[in-house]
Amino acid sequence: MTTYLFPPDFWWGTAVSATQIEGAADRDGKGKNIWDHWYEIEPNRFFNEVGPAKTSQFYDRYKDDIALMKKLGHTSFRFSISWSRLIPAGNGAVNEKAVQFYDQVIDELLAAGITPFVNLFHFDMPMAMQKIGGFENREVAYAFARYAEICFTHFGDRVKTWFTHNEPIVPVEGGYLYEFHYPKVVDFKRAVQVGYHTMLSSALAIERYRRLGQGGKIGIILNLTPSYPRAEENERDVEAAKLADAFFNRSFLDPSVKGTFPQELVAILKQYGLMPHVEEGDKAVISGNTVDLLGVNYYQPRRVKAKETPIGDGPLMPGTFFDSYDMPGKKINPHRGWEIYEKGIYDLLMNIKDHYGNIECFISENGMGVEGEEKFRDEAGVIQDDYRIEFISNHLRWLHKALTEGANVKGYHLWTFMDNWSWTNAYKNRYGFVSVDLEKDGKRTVKKSGWWFKTVIENNGF
Repeated sequence: MTTYLFPPDFWWGTAVSATQIEGAADRDGKGKNIWDHWYEIEPNRFFNEVGPAKTSQFYDRYKDDIALMKKLGHTSFRFSISWSRLIPAGNGAVNEKAVQFYDQVIDELLAAGITPFVNLFHFDMPMAMQKIGGFENREVAYAFARYAEICFTHFGDRVKTWFTHNEPIVPVEGGYLYEFHYPKVVDFKRAVQVGYHTMLSSALAIERYRRLGQGGKIGIILNLTPSYPRAEENERDVEAAKLADAFFNRSFLDPSVKGTFPQELVAILKQYGLMPHVEEGDKAVISGNTVDLLGVNYYQPRRVKAKETPIGDGPLMPGTFFDSYDMPGKKINPHRGWEIYEKGIYDLLMNIKDHYGNIECFISENGMGVEGEEKFRDEAGVIQDDYRIEFISNHLRWLHKALTEGANVKGYHLWTFMDNWSWTNAYKNRYGFVSVDLEKDGKRTVKKSGWWFKTVIENNGF
């Protein structure tokens, strides 16, 4: 008996990114991106010193991997194009071998009955672009728009669902505030400029897509983390949660969907001399090129409380304006240290329904990273990941509730299809429906959750 039934055209599938699965980092004309470069100069920053050169070998094994996706019932699949593979210098000649590769991946997906969702930027700035400042430099926003148009021109006859950026706030936080991405800058003002140019690049790409008239949809993928105050009855806690929301959610959500930046955020940036350089005409570009579709990545909530020390003590950061709150009794993924709060997915979807015009959206990432998953492998070689089945089904219950209450949510993608290389964590935490055995040349084995998800797709519910 199916208790939770989903609409007949619901998008079921998984999400991946180019740098995390392709491998072949220095083959067939691909240029370096920031991850290739950083690994070269500081391999010790990566778990077990595993870099992006080999990863999960999708570049060589995409046919088998797509056949496995088909076997597991996927109806859609989100992947990203590597800017530095397609245009090795970031802005210049197109690499025809890359065009051929992505052509083949798209055709293979379509032949398998899987709809390709294509994302243009997933943390992998071409090193040639980083050398001139990355998104700190306005010229890189224009180079990105050109790259996007090249993708649309080559692949837009078959790809009808596009995304400009995945989690655009993460390179801002990682690269310009908290040192967990290259170039490891710690400078709030520069971070704001990077965020602004990233948003501008998204709008410029959308403008070019619409000009081509290819009849598809274009959106953005945001990691939305609901901000909950320590105490709803405490006005200062509630205010702190609103500020956290403005910094980490609305900074990209509002301009992407509404074409405007949140006033609370602008007021703080002005007050502390952090406003980005803006040029005439930018406002019209951003307000005139909002998204058709919103991807929502949800992993964990953010819990905050009012600031306990005066603002001005220590360097200026987003966290200067509120404190994190460690809520007692919360449910934790012990392998990753993240809180599990399934209702967060419902709260996000209802917020989009109520405050963002109920824009068409889908859960573009949700997942559970587990370290040392090999210990759950049975005699037949299958990882018995009942914890992942529980995680997904509990989130789907809340998604279903939002759906029945009118949220315009069209699908669910797990992060990720197969265990992949995860930035500085490399293969430390495993997220996939399919295990990848690094000791056996990347051998694929479907986990229990992968077979379970197949039945969910077949029944269009559970």
